[in-house]
Amino acid sequence: MIAGDGSEPRTGLRGPRAVWQVRRRAPSPVVLAIGLWLVVSGSASSERPWPPFDPDGVARSAAALPQLRSLLVSWRGDLVAEHYARGVRADRLANVKSVSKSVLALLVGIAIDRGLVEAVDAPIATFLPALARAPDRRKQAITVEHLLTMRSGLESTSGANYGRWVRSRNWVQHVLDRPLVSDPGSSMEYSTGSSHLLSALLTKAAGRSTWEFARDVLGRPLGIDIARWPRDPQGIYFGGNEMLFTPRQLVAIGQLWLRRGEHAGRQIVPAAWVETSCTPRTASRWDPDRRYGYGWWVQDIGGHRACFAWGYGGQYVLVFDALDLVVVATSSPTISEDRRDHRRRLLALVADAIVSPIADASAPGDR
Repeated sequence: MIAGDGSEPRTGLRGPRAVWQVRRRAPSPVVLAIGLWLVVSGSASSERPWPPFDPDGVARSAAALPQLRSLLVSWRGDLVAEHYARGVRADRLANVKSVSKSVLALLVGIAIDRGLVEAVDAPIATFLPALARAPDRRKQAITVEHLLTMRSGLESTSGANYGRWVRSRNWVQHVLDRPLVSDPGSSMEYSTGSSHLLSALLTKAAGRSTWEFARDVLGRPLGIDIARWPRDPQGIYFGGNEMLFTPRQLVAIGQLWLRRGEHAGRQIVPAAWVETSCTPRTASRWDPDRRYGYGWWVQDIGGHRACFAWGYGGQYVLVFDALDLVVVATSSPTISEDRRDHRRRLLALVADAIVSPIADASAPGDR
């Protein structure tokens, strides 16, 4: 986690009605009296508790995850629960790791909508002319869509290749110089370098930095101050990693996605782009059930479809369209505990303690 100031989003969320931490504020005598009257009168007998899950139980389960730093739940437009742990505050910026890839994909959709990028099938050589000089002519077939779906065919710069890449003098050229391990548009090769090429492309297309573009087309409409994040040696903002957001800012982005790109009566991201970003086009080689669209993952969690942004160590923006639900989690990626075990336990907590009771509350006849 990285400390810093982050302005709070004007999200339109009507909450939080209940903010839960280690201690919860006791209800006032007036609230107790009203609740007693409702029970006695019988007028509350047909109503479910609000929210429909147990905040105290979720807080206890969250506290048992040593890597977890925040867990926020927005349901039906209300920020119904908010948990912070181990010194983290609501206004503290988090390094959201590969959640950045989903934000970059969102920005690409806005750029295409504004005519800055011709189309999703546009060759990236239009913006990165160095590609035209590549000895392997197949590289000229790489399109914007190939980068969005991790199907450029270029050797990955993630995993074991990551350190060598970020130590190189020219990150963009290093990515373009990687050999093709498959034909463009064929198989998925997860690579942060692909998203960094999107940042370089946006910089060229917009005529300004990715941060300036993001601040103007996403931050200002949402009412959030997007912080600067690291850049490569040529000054291009890191595409696909190291973006900084507060947990509530992530809720605002998730809520924007849930509302199909609309916020406060304004269409910030084209609705069709949101829909197509959550349409699977390939799948993880490690888990075929985890599919990939345009920078966003798609998977069933707790028996319900989630379109989500996911970052190393347990950073999540989970959007459950059918449940009108957004769940945000930030975690420390530096603790020695097995991050896969943390991810498994965190998603089990979301599925069992949040998704399941909300799904029951959202069943026909419960609204």
